[in-house]
Amino acid sequence: MPESRIEGQEIDPRNGFCSETKIFYSLRPPVPLPPINKSMSVVDYTLSLLRSNSAVSTSNTPFLIDSVTDNRLTYSDFLDQVYSLSVSLRSQFPSLSKNYVAFVLLSTSLHVPVVYFSLLLLGITVSPANPLSSTSELTHLLQLSKPVIAFTTSSLHGKLPTNSFPLGTILVDSPQFLSMLSATGRNSINPNRVINQNDSAAILYSSGTTGRIKGVELTHRNFIAVIAGLYHNKYINEADSKAEEPNPASLFTLPLFHVFGFFMLIRAASMGETLVLMGRFDFVKMLEVIQKYKVAYMPVSPPLVVALAKSDLVSKYDLSSLRTLGCGGAPLGKEVSERFTKRFPHAEIIQGYGMTETGGGATRMIGAEESKRYGSAGRLAENLEAKIVDPDSKEAMPPGKRGELWLRGPMIMKGYVGDAQATAETLDPEGWLKTGDLCYFDSDGFLYVVDRLKELIKYKAYQVPPAELEHILMLIPDIADAAVIPYPDEEAGQIPVAYVVRKQGSRIPDTQIMDFVAQQVAPYKKIRRVVFINTIPKSPAGKILRRELINHALASAKL
Repeated sequence: MPESRIEGQEIDPRNGFCSETKIFYSLRPPVPLPPINKSMSVVDYTLSLLRSNSAVSTSNTPFLIDSVTDNRLTYSDFLDQVYSLSVSLRSQFPSLSKNYVAFVLLSTSLHVPVVYFSLLLLGITVSPANPLSSTSELTHLLQLSKPVIAFTTSSLHGKLPTNSFPLGTILVDSPQFLSMLSATGRNSINPNRVINQNDSAAILYSSGTTGRIKGVELTHRNFIAVIAGLYHNKYINEADSKAEEPNPASLFTLPLFHVFGFFMLIRAASMGETLVLMGRFDFVKMLEVIQKYKVAYMPVSPPLVVALAKSDLVSKYDLSSLRTLGCGGAPLGKEVSERFTKRFPHAEIIQGYGMTETGGGATRMIGAEESKRYGSAGRLAENLEAKIVDPDSKEAMPPGKRGELWLRGPMIMKGYVGDAQATAETLDPEGWLKTGDLCYFDSDGFLYVVDRLKELIKYKAYQVPPAELEHILMLIPDIADAAVIPYPDEEAGQIPVAYVVRKQGSRIPDTQIMDFVAQQVAPYKKIRRVVFINTIPKSPAGKILRRELINHALASAKL
């Protein structure tokens, strides 16, 4: 690692730790970024990388394939639609200008990337949401992001509160939208448009470190920094990678409204890759798609790795094309990794760690040797710095010591929209993001995530805030007190389990409680089990002692 970056300070070349500053510096070579004062959207940057790749023919190379219909868009078709939609939006909505917010409520389809890229090209802030969200959840998101226009479908339109968008709603399954994709294209985009890299690119939704869902404001610069690192790593490490077919296909089972899907979509475009999109997830359909399109790469969550490692169905399909699985969302155990490797000896699992607040990946593995560090989330990404901070003393810790992970760098969020208090609690004045995760770096600079200081439940990589479910539980008249905890589940990673104190004389059954909550939240937030208890353990300050409940759940024969 070039120590000249930190002049006069000694940095351990094994792990990047500086004993003077108590900061971990990335062991990856620094990646150059465009000058910050240069007008550039993340789409402009992405397309500049695509055009520099002589191996990609934009006229013939497929960019997007719908796994259900086999409909596809070449890069040329995709860009024509992006530019046409941008021109149509400027023409039909002249008041729609830079830094306005567009709310996107769409299931995965070929239209979603077109909408994203078109809005980003114009400097409009993209705010995508989960189409499974309830109307009350969507109302909260709209209050945070304050969008002026919405993109949805006729089947989802009824979920959105009426009169919420000053410029109205565009239905992407309507003749109007289809006509917007065939307007006069590329030459009509204003080449002199000014988009500052620090302008907002997206508002993505996260529960942050605690509490209710927050809108994470990410800039064009944040995403440019993420994409630059991923692009650089792909090409400097090509000599070490396994031989691949030209332009191998990637399969996206990821939701495109999630930060993982959002930045991986942009990454794929920058590299000229072919993406096979899969809407509603089905394991058998996924196996069929891998076989049909000879999929080489998949970004996945740990439960899917478990299924691939253990399911008897896998042997019925030709999955020999698989080369790499990029795994994020939660740590993956050594046993599962080894079992997967035994079944797929030609494939690597590349683990990483990131948050919505980091624009995606903050640590990752590169290459075969690093991928053997089972249980690790890889090394610190390019241009990033980290601290491990003792939660009690607030002292920064050296390698091998556990503490809260703090991160600083060009991919760290701008803040939480409409929530200055949460922003101040999460971002310190020096730009450090307090992740809320208990971690340590080993002597070789690999990050290990031990536990969450924050209290989020990770259900299939979705974030489920216990406080939100507890609030809903307390709306039930028969419940005197309640607490929600994560409980390990092989398929989902974790499931929400509710501990409930019934009011005296009440005999409300667990099924009634679970049904009530299910009606209020998206399916992934549903409470899966209910345990009745006499009292909820709490600290003198009234804080729920979740660890006691978790220990009780793990030891209980009922679970």
